[in-house]
Amino acid sequence: MSWLDPAGLYRPGATIVHRSPLGVRLGGLALLGVGLVVLRGPWSALGVLVVTVVLAVVARLPWRSTLRGLAPVLVTAALVGGYQTWRRGWPVGVELAADLVSLVLAATVVTVTTRADALLDAAVRALRPLRRVGVDPEAVALAISLMLRTMPALVTMAGETRDAARARGLDRSPRALLVPLAIRAVGRAQTTAEALTARNLPPPQPR
Repeated sequence: MSWLDPAGLYRPGATIVHRSPLGVRLGGLALLGVGLVVLRGPWSALGVLVVTVVLAVVARLPWRSTLRGLAPVLVTAALVGGYQTWRRGWPVGVELAADLVSLVLAATVVTVTTRADALLDAAVRALRPLRRVGVDPEAVALAISLMLRTMPALVTMAGETRDAARARGLDRSPRALLVPLAIRAVGRAQTTAEALTARNLPPPQPR
């Protein structure tokens, strides 16, 4: 499970979470976000965290890869919680840390139990009312899909560029890392634009 490849988080299953309507899952995630803002205090935050963990267990998330993916979030929550504890007291620190982990874990449950194409279809349906103000829902969905596919590709490029620079003894040179990466990223963008044009889809216009 990679947080840099959200489209690859989906895991098929037959749990009650997998079988629930997508609207229920997305609505529950939205309500959770609102609830974290409305509810105050460390105990309510810890209670929401426990409920979210139980939901993750019910959804049968692969715990090893989930914890590995959550590692940056857990570190951030610990740092934020520690700082707020020092500045404003432990109740605030615990509340903020628990809220952050709860929200990210709940979003992970939705992503793991929902196919990427289903999420994109939901985004298109949600954006249809905005056609009146000039928003093209299909174009937005295409942009999101391209973003999801581009992130892991850029990370792979960065790793390959770093390895190449290290092989030449230039791993400490920012120029040896950034210039080749920028050239490859621009080349990928041009290739993507050409592919979209070949399919009669307008590529994003640079500003």
